[in-house]
Amino acid sequence: MTNTSRYVALGDSFTEGVGDWDPESPNGVRGWADRVAEQLVLADPSWEYANLAIRGKKMRQILDEQIDAALALEPTLVTVYAGANDILRPRIDIDLLMSRYDDGIARLRASGADVVLFTGFDASGSAVFGRTRGRTAVYNEWVREIADRRGATIVDYWRLREFQDWGYWDVDRMHMSAAGHTLMAVRVLEAMKASHRIGLPELEARPALRRAEQLRADAQWAREYLSPWVGRRLRGVSSGDDLQPKYPVPGHPLRASVTA
Repeated sequence: MTNTSRYVALGDSFTEGVGDWDPESPNGVRGWADRVAEQLVLADPSWEYANLAIRGKKMRQILDEQIDAALALEPTLVTVYAGANDILRPRIDIDLLMSRYDDGIARLRASGADVVLFTGFDASGSAVFGRTRGRTAVYNEWVREIADRRGATIVDYWRLREFQDWGYWDVDRMHMSAAGHTLMAVRVLEAMKASHRIGLPELEARPALRRAEQLRADAQWAREYLSPWVGRRLRGVSSGDDLQPKYPVPGHPLRASVTA
């Protein structure tokens, strides 16, 4: 066993960092997990970080492709959020899905790693994704039960009501913005009871749109983001099919702006 503390992040676009666009980062995104890792390193330089998350991955893919890879890295800490892409599918056996999730979390905990889990977001404010609210509520109860049974820490995304502000979301209305990822990093570190130097982001005021303006904005969003998203699912392809993990090899990348 290594004496190095090691944080390994698992999951899909949420953990990869989609929405927090950054051309200097691998895959063009930064994200809350990178920000959490930076704070861990600032507090203790012995920390290393790997991020195996890839956008578009469903639960089974995350369990099959990322759990063993994470265990091979001998993690001290693992964060994992999986299942959001399954919930959005037309059909889902959520009990079977979450039973497999429980098995995966059990394996991570058996390694001695601390594990942080997430409930799903309350999408009641979305006319499209709000339809999955009931599924997400069932998913969340499973996550809470798994966290209790396995001794995992939980970040209760559903109850983080500040994320109901659209200022924390990217223009695609599906992923958090840079401000959202920054806020999530703060909430994760708080759940872990870890120190940090992240300031809460200030949101720009957004002018209220008239009904005609809102309809035009919704139509443009549907053309540019919703239709391509639906099309990929109908074709059985993912935006992450040609991507590799951002940080498959543990290290401690720190930005100059963080260390300054």
